Amino acid sequence: MRTIARAMAAVSSALAVVACSSSPPSPAAAPAPASSSLTATTVKTLPGTNTAPFDQDRHLQAPPGWTVTVWARVPGARLLAWTPDGRLLVSRPKSGDVVELVPGQGDAAPAQHTLVSGLNQPHGLAFEPGATEPGAVKLFVAESDQVDSFTYQAGAVSDKQVVVDGLPDAKSPELHGAYAHALKSVTAGPDGALYVSIGSTGNISAEDREAGPQRAAILRVPPGGGEASVFARGVRNGTGLAVDPSGAVWTAVNNRDNIGYPHEGDDHGKVVQSYVNDHPLEPLAKLTQGRDLGWPYCNPDPDLNAGDRAYTQRPFLRDVQTNADGSKLNCATLPPIEQGMGAHSAPLGLSFATSPGLAGQYGPGALVGIHGSWNRNPPRAPEVSFFAWRDGTLGPQQTLLTGFQLDNGSRWGRPVMAVQGPDKALYVSDDLAGAVYRVAMR
Repeated sequence: MRTIARAMAAVSSALAVVACSSSPPSPAAAPAPASSSLTATTVKTLPGTNTAPFDQDRHLQAPPGWTVTVWARVPGARLLAWTPDGRLLVSRPKSGDVVELVPGQGDAAPAQHTLVSGLNQPHGLAFEPGATEPGAVKLFVAESDQVDSFTYQAGAVSDKQVVVDGLPDAKSPELHGAYAHALKSVTAGPDGALYVSIGSTGNISAEDREAGPQRAAILRVPPGGGEASVFARGVRNGTGLAVDPSGAVWTAVNNRDNIGYPHEGDDHGKVVQSYVNDHPLEPLAKLTQGRDLGWPYCNPDPDLNAGDRAYTQRPFLRDVQTNADGSKLNCATLPPIEQGMGAHSAPLGLSFATSPGLAGQYGPGALVGIHGSWNRNPPRAPEVSFFAWRDGTLGPQQTLLTGFQLDNGSRWGRPVMAVQGPDKALYVSDDLAGAVYRVAMR
């Protein structure tokens, strides 16, 4: 087994942006995600899938002409990956296993069985690059303390090997059982390198930036294995991790909670709920070697450059609680965030629908499972978001599927990840409802 070497990444140098103005504008409410017209649709069920919460009618907002069906019931369903032979894998950290769903004929629910069990909080799933045809291929599974590879073929796995071990989790002696973001994600680059997300210990735990192995970071494992090194840092919890059509790595980040009010006045430095509600944004960022996403010293600011209501190319603002004088990190050196989501969206799974992409006007783009907030009042609603892929980058957030949250703030579902299937339909995992939905045009 290969133990991670302690590594440090240099801070990226890039465009200087205005991030520390002494007279910033008043904080604005978060803009609603740009959306095409959505219409109400009743969630359908297949035989055997209509137990709670689907023992009563459930309704979602979806693009006109799209249907939403409870395709399978999988308690604790988290991240997803399609096998080269057309089966859907579902990770279940709480159960310690990976479930395989085999599509049936017509309206039949898929057959399901346990592909691999006895794992330590398995979460991220990825196949080796170029694995598009049936046959023996490498499957990577991210446990909370290591990344494994398996040989996958025809619905079975064999030859388990540990690619990276020594990843931090609640059992790490130095953390004394306190680790808020133990789940790991993994993706494979076109050159065969692996990228692994390592979440922060907590909301503000600056020591993560100097830890060995470094936490609040994306690690890179060279093609064929070897010591992992820091690819990007200051990534509080980059659960969303995927490779775009050009081969670049992107992450969707769960950002800070309970941020202090940074502007001058009576509330300077205080935790003010009206400000916390919409700050800081949740980044959707393209990663390069050495990039720093600023946490916990710099926050991507949704209020600057507010002429564009979408969260596009947002600069950074000093964190008043951790970096008031800018001595910890010069936020003006950090390149702006490519795209973002409203504060406390809690983005989880990230995937790319490649050409021709989604049906209708959507086309290729990124899909993000928005899990919804815990500390926003009113709560940020769960949804599936879409970011169009155009001219080598991502456009602003669009709401694709919503309605999991009721008017009183309670929820019957929380989407985790959406992936496009071989049949071009979308498949969406929901860990609260314990379901996988199939979303398709009529």
